[in-house]
Amino acid sequence: MDKGLRFTFCVITAVVLLRGSNQTGEKKDPKMLPASSSASVLPGTDSRGLGEGLPTLTVTTILEDPYVMVRSAELEGYCIDLLKSLAAMLHFSYKVKVVGDGQYGAVSPSGNWTGMVGEILRQEADIAVAPLTVTSAREEVVSFTTPFLQTGIGILLRKDTVSQEMSFFHFLAPFSKETWTGLLLAYVLTCFCLFLVARLSPCEWNEPKNEENHFTFLNSLWFGAGALALQGVTPRPKALSVRVIAAVWWLFTIALLAAYIANFTALLGTGSEQLPIQTFEDLVKQRNLEFGTLEGSSTFYFFKNSKNPIHQMIYEYMDKRRDHVLVKTYQEAVQRVMDSNYAFIGESISQDLAAARHCNLIRAPEVIGARGFGIATTQASPWTKKLSIAVLKLRESGDLDYLRNKWWESSCFHRSRDRWSPLQPQALGGLFLTLAVGLALGVIAAVVELSNKSRHAAGHAKKSCCSVFIEEMCTRLRIKETTRQSQEPSGRANA
Repeated sequence: MDKGLRFTFCVITAVVLLRGSNQTGEKKDPKMLPASSSASVLPGTDSRGLGEGLPTLTVTTILEDPYVMVRSAELEGYCIDLLKSLAAMLHFSYKVKVVGDGQYGAVSPSGNWTGMVGEILRQEADIAVAPLTVTSAREEVVSFTTPFLQTGIGILLRKDTVSQEMSFFHFLAPFSKETWTGLLLAYVLTCFCLFLVARLSPCEWNEPKNEENHFTFLNSLWFGAGALALQGVTPRPKALSVRVIAAVWWLFTIALLAAYIANFTALLGTGSEQLPIQTFEDLVKQRNLEFGTLEGSSTFYFFKNSKNPIHQMIYEYMDKRRDHVLVKTYQEAVQRVMDSNYAFIGESISQDLAAARHCNLIRAPEVIGARGFGIATTQASPWTKKLSIAVLKLRESGDLDYLRNKWWESSCFHRSRDRWSPLQPQALGGLFLTLAVGLALGVIAAVVELSNKSRHAAGHAKKSCCSVFIEEMCTRLRIKETTRQSQEPSGRANA
């Protein structure tokens, strides 16, 4: 009986211990956590990665392509992908809501902040992940992380509003002025070397005192021009020294023509004549285009606070016509540029995207006011430093570059980046050097040929080689004077 009671007591104790251990294991097993939390989701928001035990952040953003877009009732874009990566690294869940007033953040006339900055100050959101520019005014009321995108202020234009009529001398555009000057000097120098070497070389004539040399200076110029046109012209060189110079000049002209044709073809293919509006100063001076920016944006306040006279003129123009030239949204700005004579001043990185999506748009070359897009948090928020470190890690790993290429990739974008420019002399430096070396070799060969003949003549005449060399050189360089002097006495005798 005692054994039966003892056995029953042992069985009951074992069952109680096993049940307690199972309940403890269920509490500690992370796999048993619910897939999503019961946190309420605001209307019009997007909830991702919600889970029990993870901190939940309310994220405010703004709809702007390609940062945040609505596709199939869900939000996607560069900022959404960035938010996913940050949540995975820092282990937090989030709720995304679109800013109510559609503004980025500026001080209203009443002194309150609007847009995403205002929602953070009113604690309606914990962080703002959007193309929000880091400015000193915003930094005074909220905190920013390390910028995840670098940008500046540029000018977005429509191509047909800024295109110039093709110049009458448009065929000169493939080369710069310096290149054309260098080409002219190379042509004259080469023709002079042909003239000089042909006169010095004994192989170009048999009797210098009685025979006229075919390579006069005018004939040399004609020979060089014929080579530029890839045409064979007379006189034909006989001496090795003259042929060396001719061969080097032919090589020079072939390479030069290939560069000219390639650059001229690229110029005609891209249609990228020099834009009349290259800088903000050009924009102020012209009268054909209206220009403006986003109302209440950091770009507007950049020009307001700038001490640059050109920037002040731009601000005064926009401030006087704010009801007409300032736009509410970025999409409105792009549409207005496409539909009217309007130039939009805004973030250069967003303008690059607009030029990629709309091939009739182009961004002017000048970019001012280097700045960055950062994630805004409340002041003294513990998430500021964590998010900054996470952004730096994403940059070091190349993830930010991947996201940039993913959302900005476009065939039209690649064509717009390949801006054509005239060919500079530095690009043809090796070609000009080859020509110079060839000319030097030709002159040296002519001197060697003349010295060899002078040495043989000095042996027969029993004179010094130097005197014969100087006499031969003077005879060849002054052949016309010698001919005239010989013809004058004979003419007088006949008279």
